[in-house]
Amino acid sequence: MRPFDVKIAVVFNEHIESRGDYHSTNEISYSLNPEGLIETTTELVDLSEVGVIEERLQVEAALKEKGFQTQSFNINNDIQSLVSFLSEEKPKLVFNLCESLFGKAIHEMHVAGVFELMNVNYTGSPSITLGACLNKVWTKEILKHYDIPVARHQVYESKDQLKNRNFKLSFPVIVKPLGEDASAGIENDSVVYDFKNLVSRVTKILTTFNQPALVEEYIDGREINVAILGNTPPQVLPLSEIDFSELPPDYPRIVTYNAKWLEGSLEYNGTVGKCPAVLSRSVEEKIKRIALCAYSVMGVRDYARVDIRLDKNNTPYVLEINPNPDISRDAGFIRSAKFAGMTFEDVMEAIVQCALMRCKV
Repeated sequence: MRPFDVKIAVVFNEHIESRGDYHSTNEISYSLNPEGLIETTTELVDLSEVGVIEERLQVEAALKEKGFQTQSFNINNDIQSLVSFLSEEKPKLVFNLCESLFGKAIHEMHVAGVFELMNVNYTGSPSITLGACLNKVWTKEILKHYDIPVARHQVYESKDQLKNRNFKLSFPVIVKPLGEDASAGIENDSVVYDFKNLVSRVTKILTTFNQPALVEEYIDGREINVAILGNTPPQVLPLSEIDFSELPPDYPRIVTYNAKWLEGSLEYNGTVGKCPAVLSRSVEEKIKRIALCAYSVMGVRDYARVDIRLDKNNTPYVLEINPNPDISRDAGFIRSAKFAGMTFEDVMEAIVQCALMRCKV
């Protein structure tokens, strides 16, 4: 089928006040408030959610450049409007950029579930994979079953569990929300070196995010991002490394929320992606093998980013698997693709073709 015969709906979620029917693509202006949140005329918005606005415009433009028919649809936290849109417009394919509903990341999987229940073809990973990868401890337990290295960890569901005798890890450790993405809840204070600060940090996660806290041994080493594209077989793109050398010496070498989203902050300026990563051939091959295995066992499809840490012995440990990662023009995934000789438009077309081949459109 020729590209211009394929009707693609770019679906995303940006909660705004109603401004007409679902065909509306009017823009909304934003400003940054002192707390680092984006401020609209009606509400505060997580910076990581605002990134999808620019991303969907870039994706749609790239698909048009490749000759596809496109239209964008904003769910706007209204799942019934999505059902109506899909029933009436009947797109051949949905380019799925939805990362949450009602400010909750868990609903990312539920949107994919709507596509599945309505037998609508869509890009990226299935609902079960999106849900499993969002739960960091599920991911770790599945990877452990397949002998894929992960950091030792414990989960705290309440403050009552915070007792010295129950703690079985070695300091330092890093504390994260169990079910968030985009580095939500990760700050410089997330790395702790004693039990008193562990109690404080776990308590903060429990109360702020209303979900369990994942505590894992902190691997103080190099961080490698592995971009993977395709299905049969999946292709590992050139490896990228997070360069922490410009961070202040008292900052932990981690990718915090500010490092990802607060442009101009010390963390943002001090965590620079560099591609290709300079690694020995044996370490590079080990990283690629582990990342591909993780991609496979978690049921990821079309594209993903696997984040890996190297310990002092260059042993790779999987930190996270990110199905449907950020693919905006300045994202690490695209940086790796460029070193593989692909343009941004090439990557968008490749993702679409993966989905079309899978569903035989």
